[in-house]
Amino acid sequence: MSDPVDVTVDTDDESESVRIHDDGGEVEAGDATVRFSFSGTGDDGQAVGGDDEQSPGGNDDQSPDDGNDDPRRIAELDSVPTDSTLVFEARDGRRGVNCILHRSGDAVAAWRNSCPHQPEVPLDPGRGAIVRGDRLVCHKHGAQFERDDGVCTHGPCAGDALDSIEVTVRDGEVYLTDERFERAERR
Repeated sequence: MSDPVDVTVDTDDESESVRIHDDGGEVEAGDATVRFSFSGTGDDGQAVGGDDEQSPGGNDDQSPDDGNDDPRRIAELDSVPTDSTLVFEARDGRRGVNCILHRSGDAVAAWRNSCPHQPEVPLDPGRGAIVRGDRLVCHKHGAQFERDDGVCTHGPCAGDALDSIEVTVRDGEVYLTDERFERAERR
């Protein structure tokens, strides 16, 4: 498969959105598990066509020409905006989660790029999230989230919070430290 696919599974209690970089996979939300294949499956349920093969052209999981081969490095601190957000993907194997970074001074916070009200709606649709004062704003619903802890203070999901992704700043660089993921990729 040449382009990644975003998959969302909603249950009554939970929603899970992931980005799939392979011909198949599975997504879990609450008690629901959805397994799928874009190339068909064999009798054993495994995707046909060698799902352990690396994509043509070698390793395309690293950011090009960034001079740092640490797979958990996301970006330089100075490149993370204070008046918007920066999109990256937290990866675990072939599963990717679309995320955003926001900076306040030398502190950086990261969240899943997803509004709790409608998880398929990204806060940053690709041109930066709306930031008004100390709040991130959902471009579709107008929900407002505190930029330090991600709690929604106004809108249809008031009281809910953005799904936090653990990051740290070290030597002027932002690194993914969330144990759910093995590497980060800039988008």
